Amino acid sequence: MDARQQKALLKETFDTVAEGYDGGALRFFPASAARMAALLGLRGDENVLDVACGTGNASLAVARLLPRGRVTAVDFSPRMLERAQRKAAALGVGNLEFLERDMQELGFPDESFDAATSAFGLFFVEDMASQLAHIAATVRPGGTVLISNFQESYFHPLKDLMGERLARCGVPMPPPTWKQIASEAGCRALFEQAGLRDIRTRAENLGYFLESAEQWWEIVWNAGYRRLVSRLAPEEQARFKREHLEEIAATGTPEGIWLDVGVLFTAGTKR
Repeated sequence: MDARQQKALLKETFDTVAEGYDGGALRFFPASAARMAALLGLRGDENVLDVACGTGNASLAVARLLPRGRVTAVDFSPRMLERAQRKAAALGVGNLEFLERDMQELGFPDESFDAATSAFGLFFVEDMASQLAHIAATVRPGGTVLISNFQESYFHPLKDLMGERLARCGVPMPPPTWKQIASEAGCRALFEQAGLRDIRTRAENLGYFLESAEQWWEIVWNAGYRRLVSRLAPEEQARFKREHLEEIAATGTPEGIWLDVGVLFTAGTKR
């Protein structure tokens, strides 16, 4: 499968999961978006670009802090954008525009924005340094570029159990390119490669207890993992779900099933 086909499959996946992407089991997305917005240190009058915005969690969090500014948010999934627009309308957030664009071809003039963000989006491209530099090019000198991504331990051990069971079913996990930026050192190196300065990293664990194994399945089925599980035949998929959730339930404690959500926030200044 070439890069074009992989991108088409990824777009199809996010179109498919859009309606369930804001479920309660995935509440780390809005929680991390709120932290991201706070870390930008905004005055309130900036023009901010949000790249790979998904259903708009970071876009909305940033827009609320801009009484005299605005956010331009882009994503390549029309279904994700539709949901983001509905959320913005329901919340009465008007200083926000959603555009359907590929983050690898943003199409904005250089130095168009005061700051740029990308929440859990950068690791979907192979050449992350070039992608970060592409985003940074849209920011004015002295402006901030801020991303969020997962730490290496995220979703452990639930994700590991899923990967092992998928492998036994003949479905390998994708190459772990995301691990390049799964540490503070990796994030710093990436920002240096992209030509950013004054690099700041912050690690936080935004984890919480799931009430049941079914809530873990809500995460699997309503995020990127769905494209892996969907490779199984219907009968095999049903057996996979039953057996996998049994082993997930076995990790539970009286408090629930711990979902580790280690997040890294990295910011840099445009030269």
